[in-house]
Amino acid sequence: MKKVSQIYKDELRAEYKRLDFPDGLIRGKYAKRVRESSNIVVLKPKVANAFPNEEAVNSAMLSLIELAHKTTRITNPLNGRTKKLPAN
Repeated sequence: MKKVSQIYKDELRAEYKRLDFPDGLIRGKYAKRVRESSNIVVLKPKVANAFPNEEAVNSAMLSLIELAHKTTRITNPLNGRTKKLPAN
């Protein structure tokens, strides 16, 4: 049986001309949108195994933030005394 050689047709040209883009070429056109819409955090496997889902991670982080706000004190540089932060 004879093998049929497959010819892969390259649909893209090696070079494009500016005329191929009627609106012009804009560097970083979508960069702002991508930065605003993506918020990806990569957890270490040991940390990821501690949480069953996204909601559990968010709940834990919010609890940690709340605890930090309750226990953090601002130091006055003039007299060295601490002042408790107002609760949100």
